[in-house]
Amino acid sequence: MGQRQTSESLRVGCLLALAGGMLDAYSYLNRGQVFATAETGNLVLLGIHLARGEQEQVLHYALPVLAFMLGVFGAEWLRKWFDGRIQGIHWRQPLLLAECGAVLLVSLLPVGKLDGLANVMISFTSALQVESFRKIRGYGCATTMCTGNLRSGTDACFRWLAHGEKQALEQMQVYYSLIGCFVLGAICNGFATWYLPIPSALFACIPLLGAFIFLFKEEMGQ
Repeated sequence: MGQRQTSESLRVGCLLALAGGMLDAYSYLNRGQVFATAETGNLVLLGIHLARGEQEQVLHYALPVLAFMLGVFGAEWLRKWFDGRIQGIHWRQPLLLAECGAVLLVSLLPVGKLDGLANVMISFTSALQVESFRKIRGYGCATTMCTGNLRSGTDACFRWLAHGEKQALEQMQVYYSLIGCFVLGAICNGFATWYLPIPSALFACIPLLGAFIFLFKEEMGQ
């Protein structure tokens, strides 16, 4: 197997999952109980409020979903635009900086009336992340949600226990590592939200910038 890109390394994946857990916990705890980095819960809540005729709440959950869809389009557009155009810059690097910039802006928005805007920004940039980092060590995964990772990791666990597949053991380690980092991110944001006097969203910039640095070193040949 050839040398893998840094963008598919487990260390980058774990940093992104850490940020994903932080931002999902942040949007839920601080921005109106919205899961801004993964849209399944929002779609369920959208359906519930639609059935009740609560139009304002329908919009509250529909906007992050639409922003997520736009983020996927944005990631694919940027990948196409960067293709062979700019040397020395990994096309994923601007996406990580954009996510950090969005997190910084979100941290400056007052809690309350602007929660919808904050959730839209988080959903959009999270879609950029999940669309741009779709493989870790060659295995399809997500760094802003856990359902698919949990299914794939448990499937790999069964194959390792039942059949002794060595590759299944590696797969299990990848998926469970991502899940563990996502949960750790949620724990960290929970503590930060309750015990620190600064916007807890800002802490997500730390792992995002860490991932950016790893990609930067790859492009510089270090």
